[in-house]
Amino acid sequence: MTASGGQQTLGKILFYRQLEPLSHEKHGKLGVSQVTNPFSFLADTHLVPLTVDEFGLAAVCYPIIFDTQSKTPLAVMGLRPGMNVFLGADGSLDPEVYLPAFARRYPFLPIVAGPDGQQPTGNTNADGDRVFVCIDRAAKMLSQTPELPFFEGDKPSRYTQEAIQFCREFDMLGKRTQEFCKLMDDHNLFELTPLSLPRARSDGTPDEPQKIGEYLRISDQKVNALPKDVYLDLRDKGVTAVMHAHLLSLGLWPKILSRAARIQASTPLS
Repeated sequence: MTASGGQQTLGKILFYRQLEPLSHEKHGKLGVSQVTNPFSFLADTHLVPLTVDEFGLAAVCYPIIFDTQSKTPLAVMGLRPGMNVFLGADGSLDPEVYLPAFARRYPFLPIVAGPDGQQPTGNTNADGDRVFVCIDRAAKMLSQTPELPFFEGDKPSRYTQEAIQFCREFDMLGKRTQEFCKLMDDHNLFELTPLSLPRARSDGTPDEPQKIGEYLRISDQKVNALPKDVYLDLRDKGVTAVMHAHLLSLGLWPKILSRAARIQASTPLS
């Protein structure tokens, strides 16, 4: 497992398969309805982006790591693409796991178009940029006879307005997250760390661990070596609690490895 590629281009963003800008002309009769196991779209996703505001809740569920290229925080929900250890074989989500906002906003996706962007349905962010909303047309909860329509008449429904507001707030949290990651990078607090599986010899004695990948994390040694004034400045900026939540979460790697081993053991050989 190598933690990279957390964000990609329009049309290739994780579990989104068929992105379309939401418009009354194209989606006036569409909306969403309840479906069984609505989060089954996560089945092939092992790394999900997080915002720093989510670290406190996420840190007790799974390791939080950082993308090796973009430095984006990622929730570790599996060891490889195609494996999510928090989903059952039927696509049901573990009811006790924290679901990142990146996944909760599905099937919606905010796209920032710039201040002059003219797009069908959207809003503006704090910078005056046009934030418009796309939907995944392939989402299984979309329906022509919806319980929650996207539009009422030719206007966005209350449900859609709330989705737009959620996307707007997510955009703001994303900016805070970028600022946090830049601070960590500016202070050279990241380190690349190998991820290894424990192994045993045939006689049961420990063998050399098997390296299966690498990931980016904040180095506790580098944090402890910070000058006092620098650490206090980070504390005053409100980021030290986020740093420690991340470090605490790394103790959950055995949980992921154990769940992955159970899934592997129950998978029939092809």
